[in-house]
Amino acid sequence: MMNIADLVAETLIANGIDQLYCLPGVQNDGFFDAIFDRTDRITPIQTRHEQGAAYMATGAALATGRPQAFCVVPGPGFLNTTAALSTAYAVNAPVLALAGQIPLGAQGKGHGLLHEIPDQFGILERLTKSSHRITGPQDAAATLQAAFRNLKSGRPRPVGLEVAVNLWGQAVADDGSRLEVAANAMPPLDTDAIDQAARLIAAARSPMIVVGGGAQDDASTVRQLANRIGAPVVAFRAGHGIMPDDEDLSIGMPVAHSLWADVDLVIGLGTRLQSQVNAWGQDDDMKIIHIDIDKTQIGRSAKIDVGIHASLGDALPALLAAVDAKADPNADWLAKAVDVKGRRAAEYAQRLGPQMAWLGAIRDTLPPEGIFVDELTQTGYVSRFAFPSYAPRTFISTGYQGTLGYGIATALGVAHARRDVPVVAISGDGGALFTITELATAVHHQIPLTVVIFNDNAFGNVRRLQIDNYDSRLIASDLSSPDFAALATSFGAQGLLASTPEDLRHSLEIAMAYDGPSVIEVPVGELPSPWDFVLMPKVRR
Repeated sequence: MMNIADLVAETLIANGIDQLYCLPGVQNDGFFDAIFDRTDRITPIQTRHEQGAAYMATGAALATGRPQAFCVVPGPGFLNTTAALSTAYAVNAPVLALAGQIPLGAQGKGHGLLHEIPDQFGILERLTKSSHRITGPQDAAATLQAAFRNLKSGRPRPVGLEVAVNLWGQAVADDGSRLEVAANAMPPLDTDAIDQAARLIAAARSPMIVVGGGAQDDASTVRQLANRIGAPVVAFRAGHGIMPDDEDLSIGMPVAHSLWADVDLVIGLGTRLQSQVNAWGQDDDMKIIHIDIDKTQIGRSAKIDVGIHASLGDALPALLAAVDAKADPNADWLAKAVDVKGRRAAEYAQRLGPQMAWLGAIRDTLPPEGIFVDELTQTGYVSRFAFPSYAPRTFISTGYQGTLGYGIATALGVAHARRDVPVVAISGDGGALFTITELATAVHHQIPLTVVIFNDNAFGNVRRLQIDNYDSRLIASDLSSPDFAALATSFGAQGLLASTPEDLRHSLEIAMAYDGPSVIEVPVGELPSPWDFVLMPKVRR
């Protein structure tokens, strides 16, 4: 007969979880004892800090599109994961957050038990799509099924699961034969709305498609639609690679902003539309079609003309069929998009030369299928509109959460889950120290990640804004940073130094050939401000 620990372990395995990012502890000892007997089917990846476990699970989920899981102790252990959990929520990562808990009967009593905090479950609920609590053998199987059904259904986001320490060893009657959970059915497609959208597309002369992370798994049909109707495709952070950047119709945010005044139709696919419509404005001459699996997002950031609550996998083929005879791309609009794209590229080279040179070195060395992980650093902000991506899930970002320091630990999850391709993460010296301790995890598990750290001995973004907006009244933005190459070596990783873009190319080649983690330190001075290309004004009212 199984106990609750066995049941949880078997349910994880049955639903495709074969790696568990974790930091064990006393409240979860019963669960890890169950994992011990199943390490041929589920491998624990222990980290050096709870945030590392949660970030690794997030990175693995973003890189694969498949559910991942982490497990930590309650109280401070759980709280250490919350920045990563909020990031997973922001970037639509299907992550199961498995948190231990103090004994069931002691919760809420304030006895001061080890790792006790007020209302842990309430905190978990607010950072997840749904959260679930096993209260005993009678509801264990049903609770697990509900958690995994939500993890697999609808908009991908984290799901919480809490289990008290005194429950792990309790026997359950379930024989483990019905553990795999199917996702809920997709919402039915509104064919009338599809026809309305097709009519708007037929009337448009200057359409633009906006893609977000929700379109990553439908890149092929997005490209078909774009080419059929002659619509440039713009991504801000999570949608990169859906339209390969070597195609004319793939544009960055500054290019889209330059075209925005002339756009007469916006088609939002798996995106909030906040960064374009809400930020740049709309008027009566702009029509908007919004398609999203999350009904609550449709129309939230923009006044829409047609809203379609559906999976893109259902909606896009139907829309393609409906516009087949109506598509009439405007050659002048396409020519304008290509022209603006070229002029913006020349502007990047002129005004952001240092960042473009470093990014160029990375792009030249990283193969097209390789994965790039950005960070909240001066070069990272430029990467969001100027680093070419050629395939879905090859540009990993923190999204709107802007979680400084997420990069190294998240990239470790990416590299661990995608050992078949090279992974390069960038960071500044400020953000790098948030999770650089996870180099110990990378060495222990021999994870082949390459990290490029741009060291300007400052919180570079803070410093740049103080220079630009506060008359260079610099305060609390200067840093004393370590020798990152030597620090990496002390962990057992490979430490390298690159002083020029050509040095960086050479160092990247060495790092990618190395069977383990590498850190490349790049000393930089003050870099040109990227903010004119990031914070762009309204152009329509």
